[in-house]
Amino acid sequence: MSQKTEELLDEYEAERPGRKLDGFPARMVAAGGAGLSLFAIFWVFQPLAPQVYRPAFLAVALLLTFIVFGRAKRPTVADYVVAVLALLAIGYAVFTPDLMRRAARPETLDVLFGVASILLVLEATRRTTGWALPAICLAFLFYAYFGGLLPDWTQIGHKGYGIDRIVGQSYMGLEGIFGVPLDVAATYIVLFAIYGAVLEFSGAARFFVEISFAAFGRSRTGPGRTSALAGFLLGTVSGSGVATTVTLGSVAWPLLRKAGYPKDQGGGIMAASGIGAILSPPTLGAAAFIIAEILEVSYLQVLVYALVPSVLYYVGILMAIEADARRHAVHGLDIDTPGVLKLLARWGYHFSSLFLIVILLAVGFSAFRSVLIATVVAFALSFLDRRDRMGPKEVWEALVAGARGVLPIAATTAAAGLIVAVVSLTGLGLKLAGLIVDLAGGSLALTAVLSAVAVLILGLAVPVTASFIIAAAVVAPALVALGVEDFAAYMFIFYYAVLSEVSPPTALSAFAAAAITGGNGFKTMMLTCRYTLPAFLVPFAFVLAPKGEGLLLQGGLETIAFAVVVSIIAVIALGLALEGWLRGEIAWPARAIVGVAALLLLWLEPTVTLIGLAVLAAGLALHFVTRRPPEEPPSDGGDRFSRDQAAESSPSMFSRSSSASA
Repeated sequence: MSQKTEELLDEYEAERPGRKLDGFPARMVAAGGAGLSLFAIFWVFQPLAPQVYRPAFLAVALLLTFIVFGRAKRPTVADYVVAVLALLAIGYAVFTPDLMRRAARPETLDVLFGVASILLVLEATRRTTGWALPAICLAFLFYAYFGGLLPDWTQIGHKGYGIDRIVGQSYMGLEGIFGVPLDVAATYIVLFAIYGAVLEFSGAARFFVEISFAAFGRSRTGPGRTSALAGFLLGTVSGSGVATTVTLGSVAWPLLRKAGYPKDQGGGIMAASGIGAILSPPTLGAAAFIIAEILEVSYLQVLVYALVPSVLYYVGILMAIEADARRHAVHGLDIDTPGVLKLLARWGYHFSSLFLIVILLAVGFSAFRSVLIATVVAFALSFLDRRDRMGPKEVWEALVAGARGVLPIAATTAAAGLIVAVVSLTGLGLKLAGLIVDLAGGSLALTAVLSAVAVLILGLAVPVTASFIIAAAVVAPALVALGVEDFAAYMFIFYYAVLSEVSPPTALSAFAAAAITGGNGFKTMMLTCRYTLPAFLVPFAFVLAPKGEGLLLQGGLETIAFAVVVSIIAVIALGLALEGWLRGEIAWPARAIVGVAALLLLWLEPTVTLIGLAVLAAGLALHFVTRRPPEEPPSDGGDRFSRDQAAESSPSMFSRSSSASA
């Protein structure tokens, strides 16, 4: 990974950057990280009891976190002290077999180690993500302790709980810091992080970019389409919206600039493409694994839920690309790369491990075994190309990279577990759900709007995974109480948690893209928001529309087919209304009519659909009657852009990366 790319990741990632270590600290973290990854792999074959495995994983993760993350350039004595304290405090839960059986009546030593563990988890979270999430956790803990002082009119008061009871709930069971969120980090996420690292070392990341260039590069809309496809494929490696945006930008922006894209539009396309990766199968964001655990369904089922919304997301992005390519007189590029068929024949095997995950899930393998087998296959395939053969050094670095990648998520999920513990202890979730429903006057539509706003606001302050966990505990019950299916409620929250990365006023992915293009951060953010707006509206369809469950591939075949076809037309109509281009500029009256048609179509009810189609036809007729044909430039014959130029802009995509090392 190039130095510029690393610097941008340091600046814009939701999680704080780790130290660049050398000497003894580097060797210590490498050994601990590789050991943690091997421990997770061992667990797949020899599962340990949750009350043993989860604390053991967290103990090592926190020890490494305090060494890797901190203000000073090198670990200080204080860092080593808190690292050892974390190992001891969390380790106490591992080596005290009857700890969870006495959660209702903790002993003095239990409370002491419990309080220490809670404080250390909060400090690790502060180091990796900033103050926002620890502050929210502290607010919930204070609520648990002082809730008895709240007046009745607040409707969220309770009897109040002592420190021993709070510690019992948060530390001495499987509902607090050792709850489902941490379990997901210690199982699914670390294994997928190792898989992503192996994909990068095996040359898959480079192949994904090259196949995207070859597939679309020469047409007028090729550079934009290349960005979208490359972003989707690179997301399987990084698993982060910001990381995908930055990595994509380092290779895509030279293409977009050469093709004639303005800085802000190019940045918007890259940010929208980057964030789409963690909305899409087969490797969704971390919150998707939590959905599987909460609903007690397979990860394959969550992939099924996500399939159609992902297609609709990219339909919206492609509509924006088509419009911008013509509005800004973008031209094609003659990219010097082998043809698609030649690339597939030589390196197409890199897709096999991705398909293998889905196939193994479909035939009944657990997600853990599926991704582990896929990782072994990706490793074995690296030997088919001399440039990317993974020797012991690369295997070691992949194990270390997997562990380092999960450290911020381990701290975040453990901290979020504190909130879940308080919500469970005090009944706050049901109380807040009742308040939301009352505030909305019992209206499902208004409840959905309030829920979306709440998730987006949470996403401004905390990472995607944490905002999902909090919203799942507080917001989801409100939707379920009004009759929304639980899977639809959690998917609704999932999409808004992810989309917080491109929503104003923070929009980390958009600002990272602007830093690459040199564009205006605010304009890039607003354009990204416009490009992704269909994705903000589609989730309302599967909680409000009569046949909305069809978008999650639930219901009968007729329901699914109707929902998919109509929603695609709706997103296309919405794209026309937002982008304002169809063989020329669309005037505002016609845009407004087409926009209304899109909203009617998203209601997914047969009668309303017919009305929506009629309104859409009227809007398009008005446009074609009144439009002025544009003077469009020729679509081909663009500038030549060689792979050598791309390699200069982003060495990481066209040569082996060693960024995974400690």
